[in-house]
Order: sequence, then C-alpha cells, then structure tokens
Amino acid sequence: MKAFKQLLNLGVVLFGLLSFTIASESTKYKCMIQMINYTGESAYVVVSLINPNGEYEKTLYVQGDDEEWYHDISEWWKFYGKKRTNIDAITGATIAGGARNISIVDIEDSKIDSGYSIRFETAVEDQEYYTKDVEFPLTSETVKSKQQGTGFIRYVRMMPN
Repeated sequence: MKAFKQLLNLGVVLFGLLSFTIASESTKYKCMIQMINYTGESAYVVVSLINPNGEYEKTLYVQGDDEEWYHDISEWWKFYGKKRTNIDAITGATIAGGARNISIVDIEDSKIDSGYSIRFETAVEDQEYYTKDVEFPLTSETVKSKQQGTGFIRYVRMMPN
C-alpha cells in the first residue's frame, strides 16, 4: 500500500509538471501608423512577425475587418488564408489617406534581437498593394524608433507601452 501511495504521489507530481507550460514574456508596444496623403478608399494594413528565414510566423495586427478583401493582401493571405487562425487584434476601421492610427501590438521579448522582423503590408482597393510597405528587424533600438514607409505608409513609430 505504501508503494502504491508513493507511485500515486509521483504521478500527481509528474502530471502537474507536464501540465503547465511557461508563458513567454512579452511587451506591448504603441504603434503609430501615419499614412501618406492619397485619394481613394482607405487602406487595409496587416502587421506581421517575420521569422529569421523571412517567413510569416504570426499576425500581430489587422487594420480593417471585412474579410472579403483579405485575399487582396496576397502574400499575407498565402500564410493566413490556409490556417485561418483566430486573430485577436482586428479593428473595424481601415486607415484613410493622410490619417494616422495608434494601435497596440504585443511582441514576445524572445523575438527581439534574435533575427526576427516586423512587416507592415498595405492594400487599397483599385490601387497598389505593398508587401513590404515598412519592414525592419526587431531590435532593442528599432522598437523605439521611427521607420519610413515605401507605399501608402509615410512612417511607423514604435515605442514600449
């Protein structure tokens, strides 16, 4: 009976150890997107975490909630459209020309200074699609900086929240 109790206690301890995973530490960043002045429909913006191999790892934020148009953000759609994972950070409003938007993105601390990048893609109906409107390595310095855009985004400014 004593051996059974010891075995049972060991089982409970092992179950407890294996049942819990350690949550990754993360930091929330304020992310201000300033758009260029342009005419036409408002822009969809997708913010993604890009792994060191240059592949999509995670969608951090989507500006625009009408899924009917997500396929127009074609490179991201190849990643997201296959999996259709639940994205917590979707907002209802696209961003108009000349406007700015402030959002919060949550980035795991282990991704900083380890070869990861953050990518901002933009698409406007009946206009261009910019796969890498803004893309930069995630470093201790760049997450506190201003990055210039190459398409509909004038610049992105990040700072710890």
